[in-house]
Amino acid sequence: MPRPRATREPPPALAAEAPVGLAALDTAGEIRWANRAFVQIAGPPPRPPTRSARASRPRAAAAPGVWDTIREVMRSGSGSPVRGVQIPGAGSGPPSFVDVALRPLPDRAGGTDGWIVALTDVSERLEEHARAGLFYYAFLTSSNPMEVTDRNGVLVDVNPAFERVYGYTRAECLGHKPSLVASSRTTTSEYARMWRDLLDPGRGHWSGEIVNQDRSGKEHPVFLTITAVRNEGGEATHYIGVAVDLTEQRAWARQAAHADKLASLGQLAAGVAHEINTPLANVMLVTESVRRRSHDPWVLSRLDTIAQQVEVAATIVRGLLDFARRSEPQFSTLDLAAVIRDAIGFLRGKQSVDVDIELHLPEAPTTISGDRGQIIQALTNILNNAYEAMEGRGRIQVQLRRTGIAAEVEITDSGPGIPEHVLPHIFEPFFTTKPEGQGTGLGLAICHGVMQAHHGSIVARNVPDGGASFVLSFPLVATAPPAP
Repeated sequence: MPRPRATREPPPALAAEAPVGLAALDTAGEIRWANRAFVQIAGPPPRPPTRSARASRPRAAAAPGVWDTIREVMRSGSGSPVRGVQIPGAGSGPPSFVDVALRPLPDRAGGTDGWIVALTDVSERLEEHARAGLFYYAFLTSSNPMEVTDRNGVLVDVNPAFERVYGYTRAECLGHKPSLVASSRTTTSEYARMWRDLLDPGRGHWSGEIVNQDRSGKEHPVFLTITAVRNEGGEATHYIGVAVDLTEQRAWARQAAHADKLASLGQLAAGVAHEINTPLANVMLVTESVRRRSHDPWVLSRLDTIAQQVEVAATIVRGLLDFARRSEPQFSTLDLAAVIRDAIGFLRGKQSVDVDIELHLPEAPTTISGDRGQIIQALTNILNNAYEAMEGRGRIQVQLRRTGIAAEVEITDSGPGIPEHVLPHIFEPFFTTKPEGQGTGLGLAICHGVMQAHHGSIVARNVPDGGASFVLSFPLVATAPPAP
């Protein structure tokens, strides 16, 4: 039975008031009928202006993008919907977007008698899609490790920061639980509290500090926040976690605590040193007085022992005074290479000749601002430690290089290196690995203080081939190039 021919009779009120733009067009694209939503969205079809039209009042604003799309679909005869056609906004307002769908109206002979057009405003849908894209881009570019799990805690996505910090690729993480990066430092009771808060309908989030570990086993203290993602019914479908790595913050806190400790110990050391000096001087006076009055070998040997022990105590007192002395450095412009040569020259002849010193200095001056005496003191302390670590036989390499806006002095020895458990404490005052009576634990603490006073830094580390390395970094001073 053939379909009825389309007429110009208006459709029921339901179509007239529908929120979707509906219209019936003839084969030439002229409107037979259109509801209110269609007119609001598309406006009248654009026509070439005539003289009379130019003389009359302006026509209502049209949306050429919609009409161009309608006519293109009519010409192609495809009838496929076109999604996201942009309509310019009024004035400076934002544009809107519609989906355009056309269906042919067949006539009695099986041809096309016209078209039915449906316009659906999808601006809100596209805006939500754009927001979703923005949030996912933020997820991908965040500098903090982020993870998304399903309701059972299985990973469905991780961002590049997660891959970078923990050393696992995204493909390796998907399908596993976040326990992939868990460490034994975080107790099962802490995880139990986490899930209790997450599953609580009135809460649905958890925050706290835990310790994770990367693929190599290195621990990362993090502040982790996990939030439940709920659907319209309030049911948790996913969980998103954001971890803030606290490693650097902990390092800053240790440095601040170290500086406070140095200040407090400096005041204590100054008072103790002055109190000890007086009895030490009296002991030496009595020792020398007895030495002049006695010729007994046994007495003289005991006096030598007393004098040696007093000298050890005096060395400790001098270290305390050096550590406690808070004199401001006298800054002047220095060539760091010349200061290094002076420090090495000061030690030559005073240390073992079986230690080779390799010196690598640039030809051009490396200019810094600093106190020559304090810098030589820091370099001498490190070089002395290298001599002692190698027990008088080995090689010391001293290298000066420029790295951007800083000058770095690296002193590397061929000794046994620094035990890993010692490295975090090596710059703490009174911390020493030397036998009792052979070290005060103040030398490297003094070096640390000198570098802080020069707005620089000092780092200790082990080298892969064996031995220890100390890197001292000084800010460079910009100087005019030398005259030709």
